[in-house]
Amino acid sequence: MHDKKILLKESDIPKQWYNIVPDLPHPLPPFIEAETGKPGVGIVPKIFPKAIIGQEISQERWIDIPDEVREVYKIWRPTPLYRAYGLEKALKTPAKIYYKYEGTSPAGSHKTNSAVPQAYYNMKEGITRVTTETGAGQWGSALSFAAGVFGLEATVYMVRASFEQKPYRKAMMNAFGATVYASPSMHTESGRKMLAEDPDNRGSLGIAIGEAVEDSLTSEKTGKKANYTIGSVFNHVCMHQTVAGLEAQRQLAMVDDYPDAVYGCVGGGSSFSGLFWPFYYDKVSKKAPKETSFVACEPTACPKVTRGYYTYDHGDTAKLTPLVPMHTLGHDFMPAPIHAGGLRYHGIAPTISVLAQENKISTLAINQVDAFDAAKIFIRSEGIIPSPESTHAIKAVCDEARKCTQTNTSKTLLFALTGHGFFDMTAYDEYFNGKLQPYEYPAEKVAESMDKLRKLYPWLNDVTKQYITPCKQ
Repeated sequence: MHDKKILLKESDIPKQWYNIVPDLPHPLPPFIEAETGKPGVGIVPKIFPKAIIGQEISQERWIDIPDEVREVYKIWRPTPLYRAYGLEKALKTPAKIYYKYEGTSPAGSHKTNSAVPQAYYNMKEGITRVTTETGAGQWGSALSFAAGVFGLEATVYMVRASFEQKPYRKAMMNAFGATVYASPSMHTESGRKMLAEDPDNRGSLGIAIGEAVEDSLTSEKTGKKANYTIGSVFNHVCMHQTVAGLEAQRQLAMVDDYPDAVYGCVGGGSSFSGLFWPFYYDKVSKKAPKETSFVACEPTACPKVTRGYYTYDHGDTAKLTPLVPMHTLGHDFMPAPIHAGGLRYHGIAPTISVLAQENKISTLAINQVDAFDAAKIFIRSEGIIPSPESTHAIKAVCDEARKCTQTNTSKTLLFALTGHGFFDMTAYDEYFNGKLQPYEYPAEKVAESMDKLRKLYPWLNDVTKQYITPCKQ
């Protein structure tokens, strides 16, 4: 009988994170300050600890994980790598399917991998409160837990649509000691402005980020400085997530296997990055035993790579952040209230944008009904209820496995199961009752947002052409 789970010991938890930046096809374009149209980091030094800024701009390939962080990681790491025998049987495929399951963490998702070091570095620099945004509530839950571990207060701005869809996520954050506001809120100037314009505003990650950043920036007036923390997109967050991919490499080696393809859902891109970056390093360092493809799976309701523009844009709706080089739908993007709340972000990690533009990774857009169709097969064959976000990767893997059946080809497929869906049963209830809609974000709305962005910054095209080459126009 073959083992279902491939397990590591606590001593096998990685001692270093892998940083992809020195191995990218070309250097990352710089951030741009909105006031000048010139390279600059804007408010970044005012809202992040120095250690995090150092990691964000680091050119070092390997960065040590502090012992204190590894001790906290031991609560749930190493996480299991599963061989999906049940799914393989259900699909009648010769493909071998593996999934790295991050749902065993205290918050129930991969987000805790970065929340712990971010809370740790803030604590080390004397910060006593941290602020953040959250979409589906996974990042907010993770930061709430991590802040509590290191004695920090946490203030979380949760996208209103998810706040209402997932009330027990708020309860979970409260249980860990956090204060949670539905965003847009009356707690910040940017939130009050949004509600004045639309009292029924359902929120977006861009709005919530703006509120959390504003809270951090204005906190010094209270005499109690708070720092901002971010759950995806930035290099340091993606790097923290590589504990998953590094473990997966070792686990696959234990069964003498290696992936032909690595899949992950993408919102900001951190969970996918965390899984595929180490395999990408194998590839560029010529250590990989075979050619491996990397497949990002995004929702048709928020298709920033497949339908967005690779240009400069703010990371938040309030336009407080510097302009970030990334694929974007526009910082004013207002998502449909799909249930994959963690994927409803208008932009994506600059590293993923570079790799997508250079065809080092491929991207699929998947509608939520098709994703839940695949999730149903997965649940009934594997016994785990996946987060709505992860169902997009499951759909892509199932499609590839079926192709293997048609061609009688055996491939090894690896995907990130980023967390469980226990707080998302409303989504499953709507799916099983036929109420879920296969929403597709209109290309016209993307074009409208880009027109607004160019009018806001007349120099945008010139700056984009200067630093992002080639650029989709």
